Amino acid sequence: MRLLRGLHNPSLKEAKCVATIGNFDGVHLGHQSIIQQVVAKAEKLGVPSVVIIFEPQPLEFFQGAKAPARLMRFREKFQALSSFGLDYVFCLKFDSKLSQLSAESFVETVLVSHLKICHLVIGDDFHFGGDRKGDFTLLKALGQLKGFSVENTPTLVESGANSERISSTFVRALLAQSNFTAAQDVLGRAYSIAGRVIHGQKLGRQLGFPTANIALLRINVAFTGVYAVKVCLQNGEQTLGVANIGVKPTVGDFLPSLEVYLLDFNANIYGEHLSVTFCVKLRDEQRFENIEALKEQINKDINDARCYFSK
Repeated sequence: MRLLRGLHNPSLKEAKCVATIGNFDGVHLGHQSIIQQVVAKAEKLGVPSVVIIFEPQPLEFFQGAKAPARLMRFREKFQALSSFGLDYVFCLKFDSKLSQLSAESFVETVLVSHLKICHLVIGDDFHFGGDRKGDFTLLKALGQLKGFSVENTPTLVESGANSERISSTFVRALLAQSNFTAAQDVLGRAYSIAGRVIHGQKLGRQLGFPTANIALLRINVAFTGVYAVKVCLQNGEQTLGVANIGVKPTVGDFLPSLEVYLLDFNANIYGEHLSVTFCVKLRDEQRFENIEALKEQINKDINDARCYFSK
C-alpha cells in the first residue's frame, strides 16, 4: 500500500480507481465493511483501491482542543489500513482552503481530476464539502454527469440487547466507560495506543518506578486513569505493565501523557515504538498530598495489576 499526500503531488497514474472517503478514526468494523467493499469492487474492475483521509481531521481543524479525542494518530491509522489489501491511502491536508471547497468542487478537483475515480463507496451518513451539501444523493447526481458510480454501505449495528450504531463516537464512549471488551467487539481487535518512547521528567525513576513515556501526539485522550496493560515491544516481545494515561495532577503536568511501568523489565528502550493494549481499569487519576502517598499508591497499583494478570 502506498501513501499519496496532497493535490500538489502528481495525480494517480492509473486511468481509473475505486475509492472511499472519511476520517476512519479507529478503523472499526463499520470502516472495515466499507474498505472491504472498496477492495472487492476494485478487484472486480481491475483498478486500484483508494482510501481518502484528512489530516488534521476536520473537527480538529474547526474545534481545536474541543474536538473529539483521537482513537489513533496518523501512523497507527496508516498501519491499520495497510492490513486490508488497499493500493493507496490518499491523505489531504485539511486547511482553510480545503474547508471552503464546495461539494461540487471537491468532486471535480479531487475525485475526478486527481484520482480519476470510476466508483465511490461511502457510509450512509456521509457528508462533505464546505457547504455540507455533499451527500449520497448529490454524489449520485454528479456521478451520472462525471462518469462514476456510487454506492453506500448500510450502518453496522453491534449485536446485543441494547444495540448501538458502530461509530468512532460509540467507541470513544465505550473507552470512557473502560468497557474494553465491548470496544474490542466493535473494533474487531483490542484497543491499543502505539508510540515512541521519549525522554520525560524521569520522576518515575526518582520514585523507584521507571516508566516508559510514550509520545501521544494528540491534544486530548478518550479516557484517563490507571490501567493494567499488555505491552508489545518493538522487537515483538510481549510484557505486562501498569499504565497511567492523563494529566498527572500530583506533579502539575496538565498535558495528556501515557506512562507505562513494565513489570519485571529492565532494559533501555528509549526511541523504540511500543504498543500498549488496555485490559482493565485499576483506578481513576487522583491528586496526592505528597510524594510518599503517591509511591504507596503506585505500589498498590502494581500489586493490583499482578493480581489481575495472575487470574
